Amino acid sequence: MGSLSDNGGIWPGDGGSADGLPGLPEEWGVIVVPDDLSELSDEVTAVQAELRRNRRPTTRWERFTDRPAVRLLRHLGNAGLRAPVLIISMAILVTIASLFASAWPGPSRPPATQRTANTTDDGAEVLPALELRGADGQMVTLNGQLPAVILLTDLCECGELVAATTSAVRADTTVVTVVSGPGSAVPALIPPTNTTPQAQGKTVRAMRDPTGELRSTLDLGAPDGTAAVLLVNRSGEIVRKIPRTASITDFQPDLARL
Repeated sequence: MGSLSDNGGIWPGDGGSADGLPGLPEEWGVIVVPDDLSELSDEVTAVQAELRRNRRPTTRWERFTDRPAVRLLRHLGNAGLRAPVLIISMAILVTIASLFASAWPGPSRPPATQRTANTTDDGAEVLPALELRGADGQMVTLNGQLPAVILLTDLCECGELVAATTSAVRADTTVVTVVSGPGSAVPALIPPTNTTPQAQGKTVRAMRDPTGELRSTLDLGAPDGTAAVLLVNRSGEIVRKIPRTASITDFQPDLARL
């Protein structure tokens, strides 16, 4: 066999290789071996696929699965399986994120103003809708007298206070005196003659609260010989509440708010 050393370092003239092996076919062209063998991965895959196609199936199942239609269905199945897996994975991630978001403490909120049956949305106290007994024995709706200054006069010698209040209010404001407890008669508080409501064009109504609900609902306390005062505007909001007073000076500046 010839070698590079036998003929002065040149290849044999018959087309063989320097080590005596036959040369490569000319139709293969120039063959370049890359430094990184990973560059041949595409060629390896193509060769393996060609070998699989050329391999004759040996069993009936292999012959069935090797049919073109079955191979197409298998390819479509593999491709179609990726989408559901992706959707399920995204759903799991969204669920986990939602659980973390619900468990994570958010910013603290100020407590909302609690609204009761006797308060408005902004927390203002309103006059309860009650029916009281009038001087003629008939039931009268208290909210029908608004705007009003309501004087709860149980155990109170309040003639002077009623007269002063009547003189101070506007003509469209009603002065209502209320006594609590059962009874058929409504005690009238008669102001001095020169300050009668008729002479001033004012309206004074005397009423009885048989069950004492007005005093208890508004938490005005038990009677003690002084008057409790409610200043109620036309919409029913209580603009001033005084559990105990004997003088108009305690609420006279607030009469302009009615």
